[in-house]
Amino acid sequence: MSPSDSPHREKERPSADIQKVFDGHNDMLYQLWERGDQKGQLFLDTDHSNPLSITYHKARNGGLAGGLFAIFVPENNAPENNRPENNRLANNTSEGTSKLSQPEAFQYTLDMLAIAHYLNDTHQHTFRICRNKSDINEAEKEGAIAAVLHIEGAEAIGADLKELELLALRGVRSIGPLWSRPNIFGQGVPFSYPGSPDQGSGLTAKGKALVRGCDASGIVLDVSHLNEAGFWDITKISDQPIIASHSNAHSLCPSPRNLTDRQLDAIAERGGLVGVCFATAYLREDGARDRNTSIDLILRQFDYLISRIGEDKVAFGSDFDGAVLPASLPDAAALPALLAAMQAYGFGAPLIAKLSWDNWLDKLV
Repeated sequence: MSPSDSPHREKERPSADIQKVFDGHNDMLYQLWERGDQKGQLFLDTDHSNPLSITYHKARNGGLAGGLFAIFVPENNAPENNRPENNRLANNTSEGTSKLSQPEAFQYTLDMLAIAHYLNDTHQHTFRICRNKSDINEAEKEGAIAAVLHIEGAEAIGADLKELELLALRGVRSIGPLWSRPNIFGQGVPFSYPGSPDQGSGLTAKGKALVRGCDASGIVLDVSHLNEAGFWDITKISDQPIIASHSNAHSLCPSPRNLTDRQLDAIAERGGLVGVCFATAYLREDGARDRNTSIDLILRQFDYLISRIGEDKVAFGSDFDGAVLPASLPDAAALPALLAAMQAYGFGAPLIAKLSWDNWLDKLV
């Protein structure tokens, strides 16, 4: 679709001022943990050659003022496996559960939480753990990155859910029960391409209990990486809005990681939100992890999702530090290029403000 074809195009182009961004997904804490950086020195480093997509310096230069900071636990601590997008972790046992032991996963999770809390406690002017909208606004006003803690895959939580309360006390505000591998709570979608999200059975009894536990604790449920049967189980059990922190439209890119129109409609009906993911594998029609990918495909996702579920239910869900992204959007410092492209595409200033900031804050009261 060309800019002139977009139903969201405005005659007047908005101001070129950098718009602040709240992003629905990144793996920065995981990257620090993988490197043994317990004090988050890479996040604080101002060197432009820094390997992280999100550092304080890059975030401030790009307008990234906050986001959901994910805690992802790898299958084991072998460096070759420690990539969130690693396919080999997707279907790893004949028993239908992850090989990763719950105590080990819980310890890894506590280690990553410790990094976040160290930054929060010692560098409040740069990194602030936030539990609600008020915290986020205060952090942004004072120049700190507003970090809302998120669990990506609930392997750290045992069958009796006793870890859930502790995670909430440590600041976790959102949980995705599944990553793209099975665990005791259900099944995630594989990374096969092309494919439907309708693969595998629904949530287990333990998974349904986890959903009820999250609702009782006020923890937002994230359906990114969850298979379709599990998705519908959540919609039947939970009475709260649900989010897809970093997923796209399956109609445009037939990855199992993306959401069907029916799923999108269900999220909208429940007052939820979809964060548009920048990962090339969920943007391209061929599903390739290819950095030579135009950010026009991100605009195409925004346009489709806005048309399908409304401008109040779409936001950013980058997957910085966790996936192969377009070469023109490698890190947080490059966000102004995306915002400028959105402006050139015809999105007006009020709409851009909703997509980049307001919509996420409305879900994180």
